[in-house]
Amino acid sequence: MAGAEGSTGRQSELEPVVSLVDVLEEDEELENEACAVLGGSDSEKCSYAQGSVKRQALYACSTCTPEGEEPAGICLACSYECHGSHKLFELYTKRNFRCDCGNSKFKNLECKLFPDKAKVNSGNKYNANFFGLYCTCKRPYPDPEDEIPDEMIQCVVCEDWFHGRHLGAIPPESGDFQEMVCQACMKRCSFLWAYAAQWAVTKISAEDDGLVQNVGDQDTIKSENGGHQDSTLKEDVPECGKDAIKEVKAEQNNEPCTSSSSECDLQTMFKNQSLNTESQSGCKLTDLKAKQFVKKETATYWPLNWRSKLCTCQDCMKMYGDLDVLFLTDEYDTVLAYENKGKIDQATDRRDPLMDTLNSMNRVQQVELICEYNDLKTELKDYLKRFADEGTVVKREDIQQFFEEFQSKKRRRLDGMQYYCS
Repeated sequence: MAGAEGSTGRQSELEPVVSLVDVLEEDEELENEACAVLGGSDSEKCSYAQGSVKRQALYACSTCTPEGEEPAGICLACSYECHGSHKLFELYTKRNFRCDCGNSKFKNLECKLFPDKAKVNSGNKYNANFFGLYCTCKRPYPDPEDEIPDEMIQCVVCEDWFHGRHLGAIPPESGDFQEMVCQACMKRCSFLWAYAAQWAVTKISAEDDGLVQNVGDQDTIKSENGGHQDSTLKEDVPECGKDAIKEVKAEQNNEPCTSSSSECDLQTMFKNQSLNTESQSGCKLTDLKAKQFVKKETATYWPLNWRSKLCTCQDCMKMYGDLDVLFLTDEYDTVLAYENKGKIDQATDRRDPLMDTLNSMNRVQQVELICEYNDLKTELKDYLKRFADEGTVVKREDIQQFFEEFQSKKRRRLDGMQYYCS
């Protein structure tokens, strides 16, 4: 017995044991991920007719548009119908994109699903992803030359993909973040640092190394070595914020009060009331910039629904438009919203194959199938119970043996049946 146990132990070391539950759960997880990414896109109709789709699964064809040619993106349906045998780069999802399949960027291919396309889609945006290159390192994924295990994270602004180790800030270990903004986009949209101080998953405190900014210091930036330099009003501050800063700066340049103490008190009270009125002007960003925050050369990680914290006053909306990031205020722009829509659509469309089979049968065939199914379920349950009671592993040959015996019993049962004609 000890020898048998030793043999089983050695065999277990050689053959990893995977339970049926593990296999089913893994298959279900992969299926859910596929539904999330592809479910929101049409797999049969080219999306060109919809114009610039808010968000859709996209691919780039290396066969038709290799590196050196103009970049182009194709929709899910065209990846199946027009480029099924080609080498494709999966781009996951991208926003506000119109399918390029068959347009002037494709020299020798006409779209089978929607051939009447404009020569180019001027509203589309492209990057190195369309040639299978990602991150600041501009490497492919997976990278055969990269032996360091690392996950790729998509920036919610530029939609490029980055290695976690190339973001300047290590992703939260718990993975408890919903979206990421890369270093370059944080630099371009520097207004986000004021929000990051309050709502980023890894909050950036004033004690961290970097550029500390405080409106109370009149937009003076404190460098890492402790020196100070005056700076102009930042372009990413909305007009109402700039006005508030100018007003405070003008007040600070005033001469000290030479009137009586009571008059000084009245002037001070009036100024404070004026400042309070300004801070309550409805601009969240202005209020946040009145607090100390730090700017760093790193990416930032954001929790669920962080976008709802962004100010939507008229000046801020204009700023978003100038920076081409108005989509940040759209709750349906997020990948999560797209994935949830895909899951709902798939759940609605998903049909049970057993029920489809039953519906195609007559009453007698339905009864026979249900009886066969119940017999199979009962016998398989009893067969597997023996292994569970003995604490042994179910092997491939055990399952094969079960079905061979089940088929043999079925044949014997059918051969012994008598048919009568009336």
